[in-house]
Amino acid sequence: MLNNKTIAVVVPAYNEEKQIGIVIETMPVFVDRIIVVNDLSSDLTEEKVKGYIRSKHNHTSLKITKKEISRTFHNDSEIALEQFNKKELDFFPKSEIVNSNAENDRIILINNLVNTGVGGSIARGYKWCKDNNIDCTAVMAGDAQMDPDELESICMPVVYENIDYVKGNRLIHGSAGFYIPKTRFFGNSLLSIFTKIASGYWRVSDTQTGYTAISLSALNSIKLYDIYRSYGMPNDMLVRLNIAYCTIREVPVKPVYRIGEDSKMKIFKVIPKISFLLFRSFFKRLWTKYFLKDFHPLFILYNLSFILGIAWIPYLIKVVRILIQGRNASFETLLAFTFLGITALQFLVFAMWMDIQDNERLYK
Repeated sequence: MLNNKTIAVVVPAYNEEKQIGIVIETMPVFVDRIIVVNDLSSDLTEEKVKGYIRSKHNHTSLKITKKEISRTFHNDSEIALEQFNKKELDFFPKSEIVNSNAENDRIILINNLVNTGVGGSIARGYKWCKDNNIDCTAVMAGDAQMDPDELESICMPVVYENIDYVKGNRLIHGSAGFYIPKTRFFGNSLLSIFTKIASGYWRVSDTQTGYTAISLSALNSIKLYDIYRSYGMPNDMLVRLNIAYCTIREVPVKPVYRIGEDSKMKIFKVIPKISFLLFRSFFKRLWTKYFLKDFHPLFILYNLSFILGIAWIPYLIKVVRILIQGRNASFETLLAFTFLGITALQFLVFAMWMDIQDNERLYK
């Protein structure tokens, strides 16, 4: 525990028999529960974790019991939410908890019965922590790429300052420019730019890091079963948290590579998929947060910029053709081309400026 608050770490694992032991053995003592989500591994990951469940690493003096809500005259809505939470697991892919004594075990092993991807595995671990009222839930990959000595700095803002979501940032570490593989550095930087726009957290970077911690209230504010299940999960999480008005903070963490892990992410295949996810997520955030939940003028400015931008495209094509053919464009064509282009750009800049200002309050 930290500050009398329970701490759990979700460890998504797919074919990590060589590395999973390092993660468990080096887990800091303040971690109350280690939730290993085995994503239908074809190697000995499950057997390795079962061995640790039978070892000294499974010892804990903290018993976790689910809190039941007592019905009162005014809390029907809370009862309804609790009933939904109990049924929520039906929306997840099928899984099973291996432990026979989960209340008293430090290591919890959850086996996905279908392969869900890293995002789906983290979401399943989040669900266990949410159901058991864990105050702070962190995520550490099963390939030991995250330094356990940095876990406390990740969790502290959640347990001491009530920050909703804390994420590590490898790009601000002094070694980032020469230690992180160039393709990953480029892909990460590109996706970070797209994620800033889509999520509304304009000051974040290194959006692909999975080293995070989240509060119980933030877990309760999003639909866990609907989280993107593949490598775009961190990006999708940021959008969902922003829609829920969750506060965020970044802390520096060191990049860790070349320790025996076998990366399963193919950067040039992932970028197009995540980019399309972020494109859809931007409009979801725009309509949900700034129209349905709480109307904001930036909603109008963004949409006007898109409408005028689309109307500008035919004139752009027409002007380009005229220039190629060496002809003179009519006054009406140049006027429409200039007016639509400049106005669309102005509306877009003003909308982005308002977006930045509105979300500044969420970055702590």
